[in-house]
Amino acid sequence: MATNEEHIRTLIERWAEAVHHGDLTGVLADHTQDIVMFDVPPPQQGVRGIDAYRETWPPFFRWQAQGASFDIESLEVTAGEDVAFAYALLRCGTERDFADNPDNRLRLTFGLRKQIGRWVIVHEHHSFPLTDGSTAAEPAADQDHAAGEQDLRQLHQRWFASTAAKDLDGLMAPIAEDVVSYEHDQSLQCIGVDAVRTVCKAGLDAAGDSSVTWNIPDLKILVNGDLAVAWGLNHVEVNSAGGQSVDSWSRGTRIFRRRDGAWLMTHQHLSHPFDPVTGAARTDLRP
Repeated sequence: MATNEEHIRTLIERWAEAVHHGDLTGVLADHTQDIVMFDVPPPQQGVRGIDAYRETWPPFFRWQAQGASFDIESLEVTAGEDVAFAYALLRCGTERDFADNPDNRLRLTFGLRKQIGRWVIVHEHHSFPLTDGSTAAEPAADQDHAAGEQDLRQLHQRWFASTAAKDLDGLMAPIAEDVVSYEHDQSLQCIGVDAVRTVCKAGLDAAGDSSVTWNIPDLKILVNGDLAVAWGLNHVEVNSAGGQSVDSWSRGTRIFRRRDGAWLMTHQHLSHPFDPVTGAARTDLRP
């Protein structure tokens, strides 16, 4: 019969193999719902919960697909009857990364517990050692881009949740004081966060007691240092208790700057296509 240490070693090796192959289902397996991960990229307070943990991996897989490795070099496991920990060194990087720094390794620590007779991971801590006097070490600039994309996707998720909750303060939180927004209607341009707040408040007020949802199913994000652009089709649904609903799609582009470590929207451009014959906005179009 396999020992606890052997079960855990197999579990972690299977997890690393899933990461290597970009297998999200395999990566999530054997993790608790309340997983806490201290990752290389932000947020500083860590990633908490299986949903947030899930969101960290697609950007990493895209970076890894450029030719990066994720291979366990050493793994040590210590297990009691119900609690265990493990630590590992991994080769994580591209060939260029290892040409520049051949000894660099990703350091991992796992906390595990036995739950209903099986071992599960409750904590992960990932880090790279500081090198060359830097204040943060990542295998490549693309890692920072992936972290920025992750932060901005989480920002959008908070926006969508604030819309559903009709939380005007939540909608305004990531908007810069000096924002310039080209809205669907209103004035030619809205300058400043107060002007944008007025537009958002009017939209929420117009919904009355109806439920409102907003999402961007095809959201695309590009990050370069402290600048980022996000774009996609905005899908807004308003559903009343009486069964009437409004379902609309429009185009949106948003520009973000990272200031004091936080991403803020500095520009927004929203639009509907127009009918060249009538000059009217085409709000009936669907993707």
